[in-house]
Amino acid sequence: MAKKKNQRSRTEPSLFGGGATAKPSKKKKGGGRKKSRSSAGNPLFRVLRFLSYWGCVAAVWGTIAVAGIVIYYGAKLPPVDEWAVPERAPNVKIVATDGSLIANRGSTGGEALSLDEMSPYIPMAVVAIEDRRFYSHFGVDPIGLARAMATNIAHGGVVQGGSTLTQQLAKNVLLSHAQTLERKVQEALMAIWLEHKYTKDQILAMYLNRVYFGSGAYGVEAASQRYFNKSARDVTLGEAALLAGLLKAPSRLSPARDPEAAEERAQVVLSAMHDQGMIGDSDMATAMAREPTRAPSYWSGAENYVADMVMRQLKPLVGEVDQDLVVYTTLDPGLERDAETTLQAALDKNGAKDRVEQGAVVAIDATGAIRALVGGRDYAESQYNRAATARRQPGSAFKPFVYAAALEIGDRPGSVRNDAPITIDNWTPENYEKTYSGPMTLTNALAHSVNTIAAQLVMEASPGYVVDLAHRLGISSDITPNASLALGTSEVSLLELTGAYTAFMNGGFKVTPYLIETVETDAGKPLYRNDRANPQRVLSSQVAANMNGMLMHVVTDGTGRAAQIPGWQVAGKTGTTQSSRDALFVGFTANLTAGVWVGNDDNSPMKSVTGGKLPAEIWHDFMVKAHKGVKSEPLYGGGRIIDPQPAPAANGNTPDTLVELLGRLGNETPPANVGESQPKQHKRRTLMQLLGGG
Repeated sequence: MAKKKNQRSRTEPSLFGGGATAKPSKKKKGGGRKKSRSSAGNPLFRVLRFLSYWGCVAAVWGTIAVAGIVIYYGAKLPPVDEWAVPERAPNVKIVATDGSLIANRGSTGGEALSLDEMSPYIPMAVVAIEDRRFYSHFGVDPIGLARAMATNIAHGGVVQGGSTLTQQLAKNVLLSHAQTLERKVQEALMAIWLEHKYTKDQILAMYLNRVYFGSGAYGVEAASQRYFNKSARDVTLGEAALLAGLLKAPSRLSPARDPEAAEERAQVVLSAMHDQGMIGDSDMATAMAREPTRAPSYWSGAENYVADMVMRQLKPLVGEVDQDLVVYTTLDPGLERDAETTLQAALDKNGAKDRVEQGAVVAIDATGAIRALVGGRDYAESQYNRAATARRQPGSAFKPFVYAAALEIGDRPGSVRNDAPITIDNWTPENYEKTYSGPMTLTNALAHSVNTIAAQLVMEASPGYVVDLAHRLGISSDITPNASLALGTSEVSLLELTGAYTAFMNGGFKVTPYLIETVETDAGKPLYRNDRANPQRVLSSQVAANMNGMLMHVVTDGTGRAAQIPGWQVAGKTGTTQSSRDALFVGFTANLTAGVWVGNDDNSPMKSVTGGKLPAEIWHDFMVKAHKGVKSEPLYGGGRIIDPQPAPAANGNTPDTLVELLGRLGNETPPANVGESQPKQHKRRTLMQLLGGG
């Protein structure tokens, strides 16, 4: 017992630090060494402590460095109070007579739409594929940026971007596209400013109305018109997905370049929309089942010829275009479609066998308003306007001006000339068939397009007088005043030629073909209005009526029979140039004047194409469509010749006394060579003298 007590008394002091024995002292030291090895002496702990310390130091300095970079590059920007989203480039909206869109023109190619105006699928699709946290971030998306960095590192290159839609807007409208650190920093700063300045919907609308969708289309409206030929208001789910998909690579993925690639990307967008709960299973399946969109390589449709003309004419009327405008035109969209489809069908059917590649159609009403204009076979293939810009020889389609001049100096439709070989100043005109018919009236000579008589009439009236009359009626091109102008050797445009014929159709008043009716700002403020009041009379009513009657005989009895329209009086004239390089038919009813030209851009000959064949057939097919449902009206003057030719004998032949007189006329006139010095009324006076007149 004593021993135990002694032991307990020896150990107790060690618990409180006094009188410790050797064993307790060793145990305490051993415990201290064990604790040191599990913490401060552990190498892993020392590494973690080192990394933690220097990580904090790096973070502090990194923050300072980033802040310094932001401050440095931010200081190079203009003051914040000078920041502003620039106005969108002005758009010119061109519309037809029924208010339907012809085209948008300007650097954007489409009008701006609010989110409420455009198809709801468009913003949904763009947000789904480009910036799914658009409505939650503050302009910069740290999560998206981190994900993009991780993806790019994993793939060893840039395969995913971290820019938000707000950053893309800042880049597109406020900054350059240079891939530099400076631009990225400034882009982030401006994105934050945009988020503070505008609502999310405003930012998204600005982005969608400015972003490039490929093939020259900026903004969703331009892209929708370009690829689907419809407004962005009417875009379907599948079409919206295609548009959103283009943003990744607008040129490479354009359906005008690679329809399959565009559709493949659209399906990625649809999957993203589905994954985010924007669309259901059935909607996605329906949209994915659509056929790939195959857009033409360029803007298509003949109405684009008209849009180009409007843009060329706009600046002289209203000055510089510095705001959105609406141009109201005279174009009838139904007639425009009819003209385009008729021309294309005829060339598709006959082009190869007749060796003809191009054509043009113009239709004008009695006031000069252009109701239809097709400048070529396919606008997507060639934007050259063969109706308004090209100048080609009209051939015999120029002869009505010669005959109108003859009527003005005193000839009558029944006046007689001799169809026989003739030489004028070393020029010997020949008829198309290389045959001659002897004496005939001017009406028959025009109906059968007799060259020799037309040349005689030019010299009687004088070439200068014929040129003046053509200009008076609306021909604006330069015309060489010589005898050969009777055969249409001077070049004119189809548009001016058709416009000049309208002076016959409307009873003798000059018209200047025009497209633009009014121009207004987008807010409705008028800037220009066409004034057609008080048209100028350029032909007497009698000459106009007689010309209508004579030109009607071209269609009923002469070279233009293919142009006849059941139930309507039709007047017109065929034209064919040497070696069938050009062929035309220009004609009119009481409702509409129209001109058709066919030929080749390289001026190569067609295969026996004449104005009375393919052009007259195209004219007929178009005008039949144009007059469907329109009440028939007679031509001005009723198609009757006011001063008729002498009545034929009962057997249908000319009376013997007149035959004798015509024979004498043929012997006496014209002289062997008829030149400019020949009295211009020589043959008319001779015939009147033979008939006993003054």
